[in-house]
Amino acid sequence: MQERHINREKYFQEQSATIRNHVFPFLNQMITVDENTSILEIGCGEGGNLKPFLDLGCKRILGVDMSEDKINNAKLFFANDPNKANIEFITSDIYDVDNIGKFDIIMTRDVLEHIHGQERFMEYVKRFLKPGGKFFLGFPPWYNPFGGHQQMCESKVLSKLPFFHIFPKPIYGLILKTFGETDPKIEALMEIKDTGITIERFEKILKRTGYKKDKVLYYFINPNYEAKFGLKPREQIGFISSLPYLRNFLITTSYYLVSPINNN
Repeated sequence: MQERHINREKYFQEQSATIRNHVFPFLNQMITVDENTSILEIGCGEGGNLKPFLDLGCKRILGVDMSEDKINNAKLFFANDPNKANIEFITSDIYDVDNIGKFDIIMTRDVLEHIHGQERFMEYVKRFLKPGGKFFLGFPPWYNPFGGHQQMCESKVLSKLPFFHIFPKPIYGLILKTFGETDPKIEALMEIKDTGITIERFEKILKRTGYKKDKVLYYFINPNYEAKFGLKPREQIGFISSLPYLRNFLITTSYYLVSPINNN
């Protein structure tokens, strides 16, 4: 398993750097983020995505995640933060959260591709947006070279092998087993195969659930690779980005800022 999946504090820092250096500029083109901005992150993990918002002085920040271990890590990482009173973490399925109010920004980053029932999810979370609020989503299209999250593999070969996740399930499972992946790891990777999402399917979900696209950006080199690997982010060229289906193979992450059509 790669170090960043073991060293959660390192992963926390990588997330923070990506938000600070790349997501903030993306958001600031459409919405002012300042101390009065309230943030809800669904699938927050240890809270690395939320740290830059806290540093900016945002007074209300909430992170929700189903993993008790990750939430405990988050509380530990923020224990000595001078602004810790402005951030809260809840261990829960988002469908079980009540009475948390409404927010200016909802965020999911590298989370949508893990969610079962994505259309239900997009419809449900509208209730947490203030009038005029925005929903930021960053996700890797399923067919991109590492859309199967194979960087999670124990095998050093498989963790660096692109595209093999798109094989049919029997072949994919056989490859994982042949290279010595554990049954729990295989099960987790197979689940990602079930929930992985393409750009086209996501945009159909946006239409069906009544969202408009405020801003979209596709990357050939994921901004997160800068913190992880020292690679300079690179946007995908417009011609490739406009090609349905094919673009999923050549875009490593997509940034969307959306808002409900009837939420003014």
